Amino acid sequence: MLSPKTKRNISRIIPYGVIWLVLGWVNLFSQEAVLTAALEENSAQSAVIRMTPTVFIFASIAVIVVGLLVGTIEVVWLGNLFGKKSFLRKIGYKLVFYTIFLLLIILICYPIAAALESRISLFDPIILDKLWNFLNNIEFTSTMVSISFSLFVSLFYSEISENIGHGVLMNFFTGKYHTPKEEKRIFLFSDMKSSTAIAERLGHIEYFELLRQYYSDFSDAIVRHSGEVYQYIGDEIVISWKYEDGIKNNNCINCFFAMKEALKKRADGYNNTFGVAPTFKAGLHVGMVTTGEIGALKKEIIFTGDVLNTTARIQALCNQYNVNLLVSEDLVNELESASKFQITSLGKNELRGKEENLELFTVRHKC
Repeated sequence: MLSPKTKRNISRIIPYGVIWLVLGWVNLFSQEAVLTAALEENSAQSAVIRMTPTVFIFASIAVIVVGLLVGTIEVVWLGNLFGKKSFLRKIGYKLVFYTIFLLLIILICYPIAAALESRISLFDPIILDKLWNFLNNIEFTSTMVSISFSLFVSLFYSEISENIGHGVLMNFFTGKYHTPKEEKRIFLFSDMKSSTAIAERLGHIEYFELLRQYYSDFSDAIVRHSGEVYQYIGDEIVISWKYEDGIKNNNCINCFFAMKEALKKRADGYNNTFGVAPTFKAGLHVGMVTTGEIGALKKEIIFTGDVLNTTARIQALCNQYNVNLLVSEDLVNELESASKFQITSLGKNELRGKEENLELFTVRHKC
C-alpha cells in the first residue's frame, strides 16, 4: 500500500513524462518531415536516423523515461536544492544541470536508435561513425534545441505547480471545479501562539524567515496525512481534506499531532536561530462546502460555507480553554477508532453567529 507522500510524488512526476512524450512526438514528426528532403545530400545520410516503427517505439519509450527521470530528480532532489532561489535563477541553474545530464542521455540513446534502425550490433564501427557525424551535424543542434524546449516547459510547469499547488493546478487543467460543486470536507485552522509578541521581538524580516521555516516544517506532516494547504494567512494556516481522506486512519487528527512533533524536533534549531521555539493551537470541524473557480483578474479555487467560519471560531476558543486542540462534536462522532485518543468534552459552546450551541472536545494521544 503506497503512502500518501509516495502517491503525491508519483502524481507530481507523471506530468513530466506526459510533457516530454507530447513534445517528443512533435519533434519526431517535424524532424522527419524536414529531413526527408535532406536525405538527398550525402552529408546528411550518415547522421540521420529514419523513423521506422521500431525507432518510433524506442524513441517514445526513451522520452517518457527521460521525462519521468527529470521529474523524479526535480521532485525528490533538485527542487529542494534551489528552493530559496529566485524563479529565473532556479530555471537557469536547472537548465545548466539538465543540459549536461541530457547530453549524456543523447550519447547513450543515439547509438541504440542507430543500431535498431540499421539492424546491426551496437558496437559496430558504423555506429560510432554515425554518432560522430551526428555530433557534427545540424541535426545534433536541432535535437539539443528541441530537448532544451522540452526541458524549459517541464521546469516552467514545475515552478507554476510549486507556487499554486500541484492539486490546484491539476484541478485547473481538468476543469474539475469550473462548475461549482458541493462536497463534504474537513478543515483545520492553525494559529501560532504569541505571534504578535514574537513578531515585535524579531522584527519584520527575521519574523518572516521564522514563518518560512515554520510552514516548511509542517509540510511533511501534511503530505503524509493526505492534507491540502488551502491558505496561508499571516501566521495562520488552513488545511483541508476531502472527507474520505481526512477520516481515513484519522488523518485529520494525526496530522495535528505530527505537526506538533515536527516543531518539537526542531525546537533547538529555532531557539538557536531565532531565540524562540514557536508553538500553535488548532480547531477542527467538518461540513459541506461549495467548491469552485472564482476571480476575473486572478483565478482561484475557493471553498465557501458555514464550516469555515465555524472552524475559525472553534480555533479562537483554544485560549479560553487553555488547550492546543479543539474538535467539533460533528467530527468527533465520525472518527475511526476514537478509542485510540483521550477525548474530553468541554461542554456546549455558543459560537458567534450560530443559533445552536456546539459541543467541543479536546483530543490527546493516549499514553
